Amino acid sequence: MIVSVNGTPTELAAGATVATVLAGLELPGSGGRGVAVAVGAEVVPRPDWERRALAEGDHVEILTAIQGG
Repeated sequence: MIVSVNGTPTELAAGATVATVLAGLELPGSGGRGVAVAVGAEVVPRPDWERRALAEGDHVEILTAIQGG
């Protein structure tokens, strides 16, 4: 299936979850700290990442906090 991840069409296996997408990315920090995920217009809480299944055509936005000053 094809989903949009931060605006980029991405092919994923059927049954993929938010956690599946995140596992394929190199994100700063550990354990998803400083990461927020939305599917469509819905923010997905961290405890739901493993069970939030994705569907063909979903739009996933992943935001990471950056420290600086």
